[in-house]
Amino acid sequence: MTFAFFLGAGNIIFPPLAGFLAGEHTMSAMFGFLITAVGLPLIGIIAVAVAGGGWKGLTRDLPASVATLMAVLIFIIIGPAFAAPRAGLVAYEMGFKPFLGDVGQFELTIFSIIFFAVAMFFSLSQGKLIDTIGKLLTPALFAALAILAIAVVVNPQGDIVAAQGAYVDQAFTTGFLEGYNTMDTFAALMFGMLIVDVIRKKGITDQAKTCQYLIYAGVIAAAGLAFVYVSLFYLGATATGVAAGATNGGAILSAYVMALFGPAGQIILSTIIVLACLTTVIGLVSACSDYFSTLTKITYRQWVVILSIACAVVANVGLNQLIAISVPVLFALYPVAIALIALTFLRRFMPNPALAYRVVLGVSLVFALFDAAKVAGVDVSALKVLPLFNYGMAWLLPTVVALVAVRFAGESKGDSSHA
Repeated sequence: MTFAFFLGAGNIIFPPLAGFLAGEHTMSAMFGFLITAVGLPLIGIIAVAVAGGGWKGLTRDLPASVATLMAVLIFIIIGPAFAAPRAGLVAYEMGFKPFLGDVGQFELTIFSIIFFAVAMFFSLSQGKLIDTIGKLLTPALFAALAILAIAVVVNPQGDIVAAQGAYVDQAFTTGFLEGYNTMDTFAALMFGMLIVDVIRKKGITDQAKTCQYLIYAGVIAAAGLAFVYVSLFYLGATATGVAAGATNGGAILSAYVMALFGPAGQIILSTIIVLACLTTVIGLVSACSDYFSTLTKITYRQWVVILSIACAVVANVGLNQLIAISVPVLFALYPVAIALIALTFLRRFMPNPALAYRVVLGVSLVFALFDAAKVAGVDVSALKVLPLFNYGMAWLLPTVVALVAVRFAGESKGDSSHA
């Protein structure tokens, strides 16, 4: 179930394009991508387990209002604002549109309504998520992906050529930043809570056992994701013969599958895409509804309906516009999520955890906003003196310096490290 939650639209679109552009530098680009798209989400799930299985545990040293605001922002991004509608749009663009020929806004609207209604139906039965997704949808999804992976290795559709664009000189960091686009580090923090709920509904209440099962789920999901990414990177790198001039991962994937399997390939690909996007949307809608129902008087089931409708409305914006808006937001908030995960593991070494969390998260946010401004097209060239600014990672060094500094900061009067 955890694997299927993570494996959504971005996870299938971004690796083929990265492999295609990285060419001969595919290995280093792929390694960078695997760190942010597999390593960080896995560490995120483990952080949720270590912190006691919830957002409150992760943010216990922050003021309650700040912790709630962070959670609400992340849930809005991975829920109705970006990730869930994007999954619906990709399901439409790659799973439905190829069979229709000439289509317009009307077809997209009808598809959005049906797709998010199905997601809503599955999300409403919260206790049955493992049974529905883990036992039914995930095996079908994984089988289709395994067939594609084997075919790519057995019969590559072109030679690996020279790298293009940013991948020529900065393959590793470009791959690393591409991994942000999957949004999976955010998702890990949020899915972690949802998985804890599901584990508890199975009758496991012991904290140590819950932590153990959560880590097992994270490791299994990470192994599955790594398998998918490696095969999709290789697919992109060997797509020169069939996808010359392609500008996005969806087009590369479609052309490749058509070359390998003919018209039947389009059905295989559509099945993969629609299942991957559907399972992710179910996970996102469930996680958001679960959290929002704890903040308001509106019930879980009512939130499922509200969020499903909101996703269907936002999905009608269009894929390119949605990605253009979401990238600066990701650059602003991703470093904060990474810093929060790091603090979870380093908390016991901090003499004053409350101070540490405020300083480190504050520093990571300020410097991440510079990176976000650059990506959004704002002229921030005056800041290029900052280390790693040209790589889109101006936040990294200041955040590490802040982490080291708070390690030696004075203890609070009540020494909260034992709280």
